Amino acid sequence: MIELYYWPTPNGHKITLFLEETGVPYSIKPVNIGKGEQFEPAFLKISPNNRMPAIVDKAPADGGEPLSVFESGAILQYLAEKTGRLLPSDLRGRATVMEWLFWQVGGLGPMLGQNHHFNRYAPEKIPYAIDRYVRETRRLYGVLDKRLEGRDFIAGKEYSIADLAAYPWTVSHEDQGMKLEDFPHLRRWFEHIRDRDATKRAYAIGDGIKGKLDARTDEEARRNLFGR
Repeated sequence: MIELYYWPTPNGHKITLFLEETGVPYSIKPVNIGKGEQFEPAFLKISPNNRMPAIVDKAPADGGEPLSVFESGAILQYLAEKTGRLLPSDLRGRATVMEWLFWQVGGLGPMLGQNHHFNRYAPEKIPYAIDRYVRETRRLYGVLDKRLEGRDFIAGKEYSIADLAAYPWTVSHEDQGMKLEDFPHLRRWFEHIRDRDATKRAYAIGDGIKGKLDARTDEEARRNLFGR
């Protein structure tokens, strides 16, 4: 059984996408980041960077004590290796998936996160910051669009954790100032993943979480997300 410490953000959705796609048994432990629950000592023992998601594997492969893993990319890699799913076993296939996984966690996620912040949440509109991150978002979408030309998925013909990592960050493309019709290969890929049954289940879980925050109007949420 996997315990998933979760809130419905792009990084949180990555893990429910994996678990729903593979059928791994899991339970959700909501971490309301707008209420500051990511700073509670019990959670910090699992995720010392005070970020979700994080997991606790109650039955690790070595037969030892429960094992905690934090950081979404590390969690995806861990779960893929544990289950033998969504990560190729051959050298070249695995290398391709891992380089695109790291591309997402090192570039696509952070840059689009800054886009979200300056476009939606910053208390003042800073044209330079908005322009900088919208332009970088467009560049990264272009990289992904080019990569997907002639490929079903990011690493080739097979769905992988590289796709699970990137997809949730493209869901809010309109808020990022992007139009998918400008990226036809990315749009095809996006629609294919969106329409998967596992994706629908994963996002329904997020929609069912109570107390979803709006840091644009909720001062407590703003303080917990951006002021600590």
